[in-house]
Amino acid sequence: MLASGLKRLYQAVFQGIEFFAGNWFLGAFVRFCFAAVLLVYFWNSALTKISAGALGFLQPSVGAYAQILPSLTETAGYDVSQIAFFPYGLIVLMGTWAEFVLPALIVAGLFTRAASLGFIGFVAVMTYVDVTGHGVDAGAVGAWFDGNPASLIADQRLLWMVMLVYLVLKGPGQLSLDYLLGRMSR
Repeated sequence: MLASGLKRLYQAVFQGIEFFAGNWFLGAFVRFCFAAVLLVYFWNSALTKISAGALGFLQPSVGAYAQILPSLTETAGYDVSQIAFFPYGLIVLMGTWAEFVLPALIVAGLFTRAASLGFIGFVAVMTYVDVTGHGVDAGAVGAWFDGNPASLIADQRLLWMVMLVYLVLKGPGQLSLDYLLGRMSR
């Protein structure tokens, strides 16, 4: 009797929460978490990659090359004019723009699934460059299941992936530009 009463109470509480959350809450909450944790981080990083002036976003800085293509930039003596635009300059330019555009799209809920998928690729490339190009040590890379949740690469980036994978699979929810544009097109 007590067990069945507790079961009914449990079901009623969580069915109520599920009903309240509906189709709007999780996508909005994940995008809020992304904004709170990653938006400013990536925009600040992107700002270090552009040149001065109104059109600085068209000319990545030496720092952009050093961050994205560290070995090549060092080989060129940090003289980026010695680095071919295609493909290297284009890679740096697209990487810099991606750091501005993809987070903005995710937070706004616009083209969210594609932007999240693109950002997964961005983080994968970023991780590869950190490990191979910048020589991040094993302590910073860390390992899963090691009992230490502080590793900057394995643990943090896996948690980033949870948000992004959710958005790829489930979308941004009803509080998004994607939802609004979808309703307008019907």
